[in-house]
Amino acid sequence: MARARARHILVESEETCQQLKDQIEAGSDFAELAQQHSQCPSGKQGGDLGEFGQGQMVPEFDAVVFSDQIGQVHGPVKTQFGYHLLEILSRTP
Repeated sequence: MARARARHILVESEETCQQLKDQIEAGSDFAELAQQHSQCPSGKQGGDLGEFGQGQMVPEFDAVVFSDQIGQVHGPVKTQFGYHLLEILSRTP
């Protein structure tokens, strides 16, 4: 089973999510922004979700984590929880 390690930032609005992505692309630290803005408890750990298997997260999340480029910030990704920025740290087949 495929496994991945990722971190994310969860916010309520697509606009806020895009603003945070712009800040990261301009050089801001992902972990610091996660600690300041993420509504997920993982924000306290810089958004780190640890390692997880395919199918453990909501489908919209899995679609990005298990197919998009590693080491890049992806999003905004809309789920039932809100809007996410995702950074895929590693993935194994």
